[in-house]
Amino acid sequence: MNGFVVFSPISANWEYLPLTVNNPFMKSSFAFRKLFQYFLQGLIILAPIGITIWAITALFNFIDGILPDLIERVFPHLLGTDAQGNAREIPGLGFLLVIVIVLLVGYISSSFIVGRLVALLDKILERVPGIKLIYSTLKDFFEAFAGNKRKFNKPALINIGAPDVWRIGFITQQDVSDFGLLEHVAVYIPKSYAFTGDLYFVKKDRVRVLLEVSSGDAMKFAISGGVTDIEDDNPVQHAFSPKPENRTGEP
Repeated sequence: MNGFVVFSPISANWEYLPLTVNNPFMKSSFAFRKLFQYFLQGLIILAPIGITIWAITALFNFIDGILPDLIERVFPHLLGTDAQGNAREIPGLGFLLVIVIVLLVGYISSSFIVGRLVALLDKILERVPGIKLIYSTLKDFFEAFAGNKRKFNKPALINIGAPDVWRIGFITQQDVSDFGLLEHVAVYIPKSYAFTGDLYFVKKDRVRVLLEVSSGDAMKFAISGGVTDIEDDNPVQHAFSPKPENRTGEP
């Protein structure tokens, strides 16, 4: 019978314990494994929920705390003060005002006259030394995700390294002739579990554009290390794949 030898402090001798279900050591070990399994299961369920709530709460508190001091300086008696003499904080007011201001600026900037003024201000800021680097970098970053010049909307498979190894990335520039590369495109490859990535210049024949995968699903799949599921049930295709044969006789 299989078993193991343990030292008994009662008898001060080594004793042989068989591997049986009724063995007290086996029972405690089994109970510990079950408890650890329950702990991991609970952690898997609660961790994403807790981190999501924490991130939303932190973002809300950050935005909500931007305007109270500014309102107190511009309109000293609008909100009043608390017992310590500080500006009284109304939960949610700062967040609501920021959202309203952003919507108002977006609405006003869509008009022709204001749009021209915004474009003029944009040109001025992009020509001021020092400010140009910060402003243009932030502007391009936000436009890459949500502006009219979105860059992360072309998910693709990129072949880098071994011939049969592909990475998920995004085509950010179709023309990189300014760098002396006529047959290449610029691709951005995000890293898993990090909001960073690498930029590569890759030949066009080593890039497969994903036509049936959205940019959001591709980004989630890459950042999560491939553990998330692609929501689209259609098979993945790419722009350089041969067209399927027409077997129905239709043109």
